[in-house]
Amino acid sequence: MSSSQSDSVASSSEIRTISIAHSPDSDDAFMFYGLATNKIRVPGYRFSHTLTDIEALNRRAQSEAFYDISAISFHAYPYVQENYTLMGCGGSVGEGYGPMIVASRQLTTEDLRKIKIAVPGTLTTAFLALKVFNPELETEVVPFDQIIPAIQAGKYDAGLIIHEGQLTYATSGLYKVLDLGVWWRETTGLVLPLGGNAIRRSLGADVHKICSQALRDSIQHGLDHREQALEYAMQFARDLDTTLASRFVSMYVNERTLDYGADGREAIRKLLELGYERGVITVKPQVDFVD
Repeated sequence: MSSSQSDSVASSSEIRTISIAHSPDSDDAFMFYGLATNKIRVPGYRFSHTLTDIEALNRRAQSEAFYDISAISFHAYPYVQENYTLMGCGGSVGEGYGPMIVASRQLTTEDLRKIKIAVPGTLTTAFLALKVFNPELETEVVPFDQIIPAIQAGKYDAGLIIHEGQLTYATSGLYKVLDLGVWWRETTGLVLPLGGNAIRRSLGADVHKICSQALRDSIQHGLDHREQALEYAMQFARDLDTTLASRFVSMYVNERTLDYGADGREAIRKLLELGYERGVITVKPQVDFVD
């Protein structure tokens, strides 16, 4: 083996692979566009990407801390906090909007007490917010992308919708009963934190810092090259045209995604503390961040 070949083998062995998992949604795709397409590179590091439904990511982070960096619902964080800490960037926050309860007919919030509500998973933040709103509501888990069809088919009177459904429910002939983001702001004066990125504690402070900067650079790259990032994200924009996809991405990838801000971090703590106080969360939250 020549010295140049030896050097090549040595250098390749020094490359560290960081496994990243996030949901196959247009906002996450937009956020990770820079890293996924190698527009953002980090010397000595390679980032592998796995796309999986958020509830599956919540469960996997809880059961085995499998990925180095994983998108999670904030509701799931207390159950993974022993192995993961929250990154200070990469979150999705509702600025006076968020998951919605929609129905096949016009209902009041009082009517919700009499029916069963389809929900996208019991570890989603949408479910947590719903149960903080009213712990007594009856729910049943349905995959998030099947909730609107299930309501249309008459299987449920109402459902809790996340992702793009927040923009398309009316065209599906459904009625909004409650926007939990609006309710949360009216109740607390805060934004509604929905999902974030968690990083394995065992990676250590140096790797935390490098990965945080890489993700922040990827988010900034998407914001700076919006047209290209949106074109990439469109492959994950379920049933949305470009205009609606752009609107959806703007809702959840913005300055708050680069940094939650002090009030954003307060909102995360507040939501989890309320969930714990009301018995929705069974593990006392210990929220910390790496930047």
